Amino acid sequence: MIQIKNAKELEGMRRACAISAAALRYGGEHIEAGMTTLELDKLIYDYIVKHGAKPNFKGLYGFPGTACISINDTVIHGIPSRDVVIRPGDIISIDTGAKIDGFNGDNACTFACGKLDLEAQRLLDVTKESLYLGIAAAKAGSRVGDIGHAVQTYCEQHGFSVVREFVGHGVGKELHEDPEVPNYGTAGRGPRLVAGMTIAIEPMICQNDCKVKTLSDGWTVKTRDGGLAAHFEHTVAILAGRTEILTKGWDDPNIAL
Repeated sequence: MIQIKNAKELEGMRRACAISAAALRYGGEHIEAGMTTLELDKLIYDYIVKHGAKPNFKGLYGFPGTACISINDTVIHGIPSRDVVIRPGDIISIDTGAKIDGFNGDNACTFACGKLDLEAQRLLDVTKESLYLGIAAAKAGSRVGDIGHAVQTYCEQHGFSVVREFVGHGVGKELHEDPEVPNYGTAGRGPRLVAGMTIAIEPMICQNDCKVKTLSDGWTVKTRDGGLAAHFEHTVAILAGRTEILTKGWDDPNIAL
């Protein structure tokens, strides 16, 4: 069932999303070659707890980390590990969130460790732009399919492919709520967007083929062909007459940590 938030609940969402966004940005700013993904995860954990919130990924469905940290051909759900070392030229997707006062935030960004080759940078640029095109399509009166259509069309026009097995979702008192928000689809189809909905839009885009595989750990999702993958995500609120990006802090240098 889709949950519609009232004004008080939207304020709760804003607080949770602000901490989530700040924690994501903090993690991205502290990426260094030579550090492990477990060290990076600990920095994000400490930031969230310091700000009075709970890392909502930690323990969810048994996930062991504060953040999913996914490098290069890992699409999503990378488990933080002392054995995974970040190296120059890597792309690092961080997906994390915070829960406070009963509400959840959720966001993701793919960061670069140093200078990237042109194709990797193009993948990041296109995936990020597709997120904002998806957000532009997410407005009261539109349908969920409009979001996926916007993301899919743009990414495929640039020669990239869209993961099918994993999608965006509603966010609120639970981290994962209805509706599902695919990054592909047909305009004008799917549930109607109405004021008071809060959803996570999160393009997961592959450099080459969109086929993925889940490793034996039950979490780590990689591209089957070894190509790169990027992941960007905002939680947004559908309001009357506008759509508000609740997690804008990770992508807005004017917002202080």
